[in-house]
Amino acid sequence: MAEVLGLALPFFGLIVLGFASGRFMRLPESGLAWMNFFIIYIALPPLFFQLVSRTPFEQLANGRFLVAVIISTLLTFTIAVLVGLWLRKGKLAEATIAGTVGAYANVGYMGPGLTLAALGTAATVPTALIFTVDSTLFFAAVPFLMALSGKEKRSLAKTALDVVYRVFTHPFILATLLGIFFAWLQVRPPAAVEKILDYLANAAAPCALFALGVTVALQPMKKMPAELPVLVAIKLFLHPAIAWLVLSAFGGFEPVWIYTAILMAALPSALSAFVMAKQYNVYVQQASGGVLISTLASIFTVTLLLYLIQHGLIRADLFH
Repeated sequence: MAEVLGLALPFFGLIVLGFASGRFMRLPESGLAWMNFFIIYIALPPLFFQLVSRTPFEQLANGRFLVAVIISTLLTFTIAVLVGLWLRKGKLAEATIAGTVGAYANVGYMGPGLTLAALGTAATVPTALIFTVDSTLFFAAVPFLMALSGKEKRSLAKTALDVVYRVFTHPFILATLLGIFFAWLQVRPPAAVEKILDYLANAAAPCALFALGVTVALQPMKKMPAELPVLVAIKLFLHPAIAWLVLSAFGGFEPVWIYTAILMAALPSALSAFVMAKQYNVYVQQASGGVLISTLASIFTVTLLLYLIQHGLIRADLFH
C-alpha cells in the first residue's frame, strides 16, 4: 500500500495544492489565463508529441483497440445522456452536457501523468490513442447534439465543418498527429529542439494538475442536482467497468493496454465538460459541480484502483 500511496499522493497532492490555493488565496481568476495557455498550447503538446514520436509506428496502427475504446466511451456517453434526459425532463441540451460529465474523462490533464507513472512507458501508445479518440468523439458528438436540440443555431453542414476545424486545430491532437508522422518517418528533431521539448513535457503534468485544482476550486456549486451523484458514479465506476468488459470481449490486447484503458476511463470528468457548458450557456453550474465532485472523489477511487492493479487483484482480461 505504501508504494501505491507513494504514487498517488504526489499526483493528487498537486491537485489538492491547487484546490487549496484557489480556495484560500485571494487572487483573481483572470490570473489563470496565462497558465492555461502555457499548459494547453505550450507544455502538453510537446508531451504528446514526445510520447507518440518515440513509439514504433506499427504499434500506433491498432485499429481493434481504437474500435474497442470508441465502443466503451460511446456506451458510457449514451447511458449518461439517457440519465440526463430522464432527470432533466427530456431537455436534450442539458442532457448532452450531463452526458459529457458522465463520460468524458480528464484524459488530457491527468491521463499521461498517471498512466505513465503507474504503468511505465509501455502505457505511452494506448494513452495517446485513448486521448485522441475520446477528444475527437466529444468534439464531434456535442456540437451535433446541440444542433439537434436547437441550442446551436446553425445548419448541420456548418456544424460538421466546425467539428472538423476544432478536431484538426486542437493543439493536443495536432501534436499527436505530428508525433505519428515523425514515428512513421523514424526521425527525431534536432538535439537542441528535443531538449526544449523535454523541458516542456516535464513541466506539463505538474502545471496541469495544479491548474486543475485551482480551476475546480474557483467554480463553486450552489446546489446539488439530483442527477449529479448518478453521473459521477457512471464516470468513476461504470465507465472503467465498461472499458474493462469491452476490451476483454475483443481480446488479444497486452495487459498494460487494458490497464491503461481502465485507468483512463476511471479518471474524473474532464474540465472540457465545464468549458462546453459555458460555451453553450447551458448546465453550467451542474457541470462545474460534476467536475468538482468527481475530481475530489477520484482521489479515493483512483487510488483504490491503482492498488488493485499494482497487486494483481484485477485480471487484465476477463474472458481469456
